[in-house]
Amino acid sequence: MKDKVKRAHPYIPNSEPLVKQRMLEAIGAKDIEELYGDIPDRLRFRGRMNLPEPLEAEADLRRHVEGLLARNRSCEDMVGFLGAGCYNHYVPAICDEIARRSEFLTAYAGEPYEDHGRFQALFEYESLMAELLDMDVVNVPTYDWFQAAGTSLRMAGRITGRTKVLVSAGSSPERLMSVRNYCRPVLEVETVAIELDTGQLDLRDLESKLGNDTAAVYFENPGFLGVLETRGRDIADLTHKKGALLVVGVDPISLGILAPPAHYGADIVCGDIQTLGNHMNFGGGMGGFISTRDEERFVMEYPSRLFGIARTSVEGEYGFGDVAYDRTSFGVREKGKEFVGTAAALHGITAGVYLALLGPVGMKELGQHLLQKSQYAMKRLSALGRVRAPRLAAPHFKEFAVDFNATGRTVADINGHLLTHDIQGGWDLSGYFPQYGQSALYCVTELTRREDIDRLCRVLDAYLNTGRT
Repeated sequence: MKDKVKRAHPYIPNSEPLVKQRMLEAIGAKDIEELYGDIPDRLRFRGRMNLPEPLEAEADLRRHVEGLLARNRSCEDMVGFLGAGCYNHYVPAICDEIARRSEFLTAYAGEPYEDHGRFQALFEYESLMAELLDMDVVNVPTYDWFQAAGTSLRMAGRITGRTKVLVSAGSSPERLMSVRNYCRPVLEVETVAIELDTGQLDLRDLESKLGNDTAAVYFENPGFLGVLETRGRDIADLTHKKGALLVVGVDPISLGILAPPAHYGADIVCGDIQTLGNHMNFGGGMGGFISTRDEERFVMEYPSRLFGIARTSVEGEYGFGDVAYDRTSFGVREKGKEFVGTAAALHGITAGVYLALLGPVGMKELGQHLLQKSQYAMKRLSALGRVRAPRLAAPHFKEFAVDFNATGRTVADINGHLLTHDIQGGWDLSGYFPQYGQSALYCVTELTRREDIDRLCRVLDAYLNTGRT
């Protein structure tokens, strides 16, 4: 066993004993323990970790990993109606083709010495997103909508000099938890109630909570429950009357048919680009965007990178690069507005490809398709009897709440039964939205076929109404 430990490991660089010894000699260390001398002994693990023996043959390692992967089930293996923040939209082949090009896939940050079109690709992404959002400035994507929302609110706090933000209770509950955590050091986060029957923001509660200490009001449109907020202008007027900023979170795939938040008074718009040509990747294919008007008070509060275009010394040629780089933690680490590390730039390039491919007409047709499909799904589910779809009396886009209270079944039981038929049911709302009892959030995308919806309804009808399985 002792000899085995001393051998070089094929997957650990510099693990050959002689190489390790020479490296220690080069830095003047007697042994590896010297490098950890500053770590208190009470924090150091002295035992032997309970790990399986290493797989030193590449063939064995590959066999092991493929065995693990074979246990997974993908969305192609079942019919899915689960959304709630990560969506099974179609990814055109060209999106993968461009994203996997080595100059994009392997470039870490796109610095000048490794940039082979990455700066321009991100500039084009920002330009396409700005056109879709009808805003002037869009950042290089950050990790996800969670961070984009938190950063947008912290930007609002810095701009207004205030310390409180109001967030709609109809926002994604997991996103709300992240926002609270991210804003806690500098901002108080208070929720604003939603109307029970519509899921839209309660304007009376909003007005009662708005004050001179309010930095921003945040709501999502479409909201987490799938409803569309039809009183955006009223919310904006109430917000601006108190000198606060309006921050709106949006799924950009809806903007082919819906007015962008800028049209009803939003000052900062954020969201996620996962729906624009990015695979779900087990929930990890996210990328958050932030957009504002081209005003210095907004631009200088972005913590993330912004790419612009400028003339070069060569007549007729242009270059692409960072705008106001010194405002970021990359430029001046200790004085950055917020720390910014590795971003989701590759997802941004992919989203740019997606938007360029579909164009305005394609985005409009896709939006209409999603609206029509969700209406069909709601109509078919409502026809089952004792099932109420949608639960909320408001317009919907691609998601909607389904009320199963009258069936006497729990959402957990219903979803468990659906899985036995290779159907992924909706997101159980009973935990985060107990006021709706046994209700679930269902989602349809362009990949949801009419026969998939009909099959869902047949299985539900047999289970809920006839007792058959």
